Amino acid sequence: MPPKPNYQFEKRQRELAKKKKKEEKAQRKSSGPGDVPDQADQAGAPPADVPGSPDKA
Repeated sequence: MPPKPNYQFEKRQRELAKKKKKEEKAQRKSSGPGDVPDQADQAGAPPADVPGSPDKA
């Protein structure tokens, strides 16, 4: 005969996982988008004040 499932334990594990995910999301949100530079945007474009680069008109 298989053991009875422990529904309270399973529910608690789901709640802990949900709480952890929510805290991680809050941590990412509080760090802000300005703290981590996006390297994909910076790698392709030269700075605007570089001589010899084509001007955008």
